[in-house]
Amino acid sequence: MAEKQKVDLKLIAWELTRSCNLACSHCRASSGHGPYLNELTTEECFRFIDEVISFAKPVMILTGGEPLMRKDLFEIIAYGKKKGLIMVMAPNGTLLDEDNIKKIIESGIKRISVSLDGPDAATHDDLRQVPGAFNGAIRGITKAKEQGLEFQVNTTVTKRNIGTLPAIMDLAKELGAKAHHIFLLVPTGRGKEMEKDELTPEEYEETLKYLSRKKKEAIMDIKVTCAPHFNRILLNDHAQSAASLKGRGCMGGTGFCFVSHVGEVQPCGYLELKCGNIREKAFKDIWLGSEVFNNIRDFDKYHGKCGICEFKEVCGGCRARAYAKYGDYLGEEPYCGYEPRIKGKA
Repeated sequence: MAEKQKVDLKLIAWELTRSCNLACSHCRASSGHGPYLNELTTEECFRFIDEVISFAKPVMILTGGEPLMRKDLFEIIAYGKKKGLIMVMAPNGTLLDEDNIKKIIESGIKRISVSLDGPDAATHDDLRQVPGAFNGAIRGITKAKEQGLEFQVNTTVTKRNIGTLPAIMDLAKELGAKAHHIFLLVPTGRGKEMEKDELTPEEYEETLKYLSRKKKEAIMDIKVTCAPHFNRILLNDHAQSAASLKGRGCMGGTGFCFVSHVGEVQPCGYLELKCGNIREKAFKDIWLGSEVFNNIRDFDKYHGKCGICEFKEVCGGCRARAYAKYGDYLGEEPYCGYEPRIKGKA
């Protein structure tokens, strides 16, 4: 019997607000300008931080929407830092200016992430659905660099921009990014309308093999997200041991969770299963006691190919894609073309 995954909480993605100045085609949250009612108050945010640090010290990723559209953002950051949390932030770049970059640095945030989904305005703005989004992001990144704020570039890969991925990677390097995080589209939120732009299993495999080769070059730190079978490719292509991998392929519900703007806790932002609300139940009780979380942590409960795959403990498949495709969050990853060597009942 497979050992149940450890539940060390390493990362929390916290949707501080759903308000945003963009309207990205692939947006998990289908964010708009807002305002959005019932968002967590400042006091509720402080209480949540207190609950987190009572049993864990995860990295807190402040996201949205656009986190800079939350008026008490820097109060929340200051409180988290005072309590000893490492906090990072994911703005879209267009609202970054000298004043708020200075505030970000003074707040103690060491790194921000800014998304670039194309090497030019034509491809980036096509996904962001706001003219000028690319130029705004480049301007924000440039100002951050000038003021000494470390940044990474995030890219969501779809059929629309897969051909430009090498150029995006070159641009990230040219801009001076400390890392490039590649996200493979998960068709949830507004992304449901982009299912036709989802890579095929064969295209996923080729893309991940390409990224594996780029990772060997070590030009910058490359991390692949929402493509857990990348760990299988790393084990095969790099002759690495499982112990050398930086976490499981899919950490949703095992070392990572998502908290929404109204306090709903989910395994990740793409897996829209409500596991409890921090307004109604202690966060620690949700993290340790949620049936969904505990099912995800028990690999013996996985169905289909994922249930018999020899890589399930280092990969796990994307639970959100399985849920979106089959309505079964324990089902097999629908965009993995690998056939397990272990034969048995699937």
